[in-house]
Formats: sequence, C-alpha cells, structure tokens
Amino acid sequence: MRSDADKDRHFMALALAQAERAARKGEVPVGAVIIENGEVLSRGHNATIAACDPTAHAEVVALRKACRKRGNHRLPDCELYTTLEPCALCLGAIVQARVKRLVYGARDPKAGAVISVMRFPFRKLNHRPEVRSGVLAEECGALLKDFFKARRKHHSSFNTERWPSG
Repeated sequence: MRSDADKDRHFMALALAQAERAARKGEVPVGAVIIENGEVLSRGHNATIAACDPTAHAEVVALRKACRKRGNHRLPDCELYTTLEPCALCLGAIVQARVKRLVYGARDPKAGAVISVMRFPFRKLNHRPEVRSGVLAEECGALLKDFFKARRKHHSSFNTERWPSG
C-alpha cells in the first residue's frame, strides 16, 4: 500500500504530464487531475488560448469534465491535483464543486489564492477543502520557468528582428 506522500507524488506527476501537454500547445503549462476513490476521474490543462476562454484554466477544465461524467455539479468525494497554486477563479470553482481535497505543486506569487496573494480558507465560506501544497513543487515550478524563459527569448529575438531600433 502506498503512503499518502507517494500517492500525492503519483497523481501530481499525472498533472505534470497535463501541464507538459499545455506547453506543447503554447498554453501556460498548468495541468490538473481529479481523483475519485484512487482513480482518475478527469484530466485538464490550460486551454485559454485555444478555447478563446479566459476561464479555461486547467482546474476548471478538469472540473467541467468530472462534473459532466458524474452528472452533478458537486464532487464531494474527489481530490484535485494541480501543478500551480490555484487563482481566485479556480479556487472559487473548487469550493463550489465541494472538492474534498486540493493538492498543488508550485506557489503562484502573482495570482495564487491559497497563500500567495490571497489567504484561504476564507472564514465565511460554507465549504473548505483540505489543502496540501508543495508536492513536486520544484518540477512544477521548473516547467513554468522554462516555458516563460523560452517565450521571453523567442519574443525578444522576434521583436529585435522585426522592429529596428532608433
């Protein structure tokens, strides 16, 4: 039998695979999986660009798929694994879906709503999932850093070639 830490690393690795799919498509590399009774219920990765939808974050994509599969907007027996600390939009959706447990990898100092920019749990909410952070944080963070580093390099070389200075 696997320990909780091993289980969390296993499912976060699946979320990382989703993040890598997002990166290959030119989307910000964030991935999510929803687990029910130890089995994958749904997977999602960022698709905001492809879908022309600012709400198509990995967590929301995975929640939509899981809710459709269950035929219910509530997922009280589920765990959501995501590679990046959820933003306010995603955390709101997680709370609305009544997800039992949230596990995330890297902190998001610019938009994280769990501990970075905002502080969860908000006292007056009627549902508060259990939260675990930092699972495979280095791997999750490295994927994001590499993606944005390559993007800056591409855009800076594109811009200097396209627009002459002076």
